[in-house]
Amino acid sequence: MAELNKRHRSTRRKECYMTLLKWALIFFLISIVAAIFGFTGIAAASADIARILFFIFVVIFLVLLVLGLLAVRNV
Repeated sequence: MAELNKRHRSTRRKECYMTLLKWALIFFLISIVAAIFGFTGIAAASADIARILFFIFVVIFLVLLVLGLLAVRNV
C-alpha cells in the first residue's frame, strides 16, 4: 500500500511540473486557431496570455537553475 501511494505522489508531481508550460502552449494554440478563423481580439488576448505564462516559466526555470548550480558548487 505504501509503494502504491508513493508511486501516486511521484506521478502527481511530474504532472505539476509542466503545467505552466502546457498552459502557455494551449493559449498559443488557441491564438493560432482564433487568428485562422478571423477572431483577432481573441487571438491577441490569448497570445498575450501565452507570452506572459512563457516568460513566467522562463524566469522560474532560470532561478531554479541558478539555485541548483549554487547548491552543487557548495557541496
